[in-house]
Amino acid sequence: MTETADWPSEPAERARELVGGVLEELDLVGEVEVREDDERIDVVVEGEGDYGLLIGKRGQTIDALQLLCYQAAFRGMRDRKRVVVDAAGYRERRREVLTSRAERAAEQALTGNRTIEMDPMSAQERRVVHEHLKERAGVETYSEGDEPHRCVVVAPLVSE
Repeated sequence: MTETADWPSEPAERARELVGGVLEELDLVGEVEVREDDERIDVVVEGEGDYGLLIGKRGQTIDALQLLCYQAAFRGMRDRKRVVVDAAGYRERRREVLTSRAERAAEQALTGNRTIEMDPMSAQERRVVHEHLKERAGVETYSEGDEPHRCVVVAPLVSE
């Protein structure tokens, strides 16, 4: 995207315009809603459309769009905050799947007294797992491997 005089100066509006343009290019109909607070900008696509193309396989397309939104929103700015892009409730559904898998991995680690390596996932998804299990008694989590094959390892805590 080239810079023009009509490009918004506010990061949230830049993100809205970018997502709206992507929807248009993909011939998808949807309402782009932006919510902003001191810590982050949420860009949510809502509507009756099939957003599978926007979300992509395992969320890779929407994750890439989220990164682009972050870069476009804060281009040339020093102060930045997190940008989260969602469509059709994908992020919440994915969070539910990840927390369920994290619970299962924790149970396996505890009952088998062994480390469990979860499937590779994005940094954002790994954060969900780490956050979910950080208060879980008896287990610890850490990330291992190199992108794009980096994964969460769930391990039983060693008794002293």
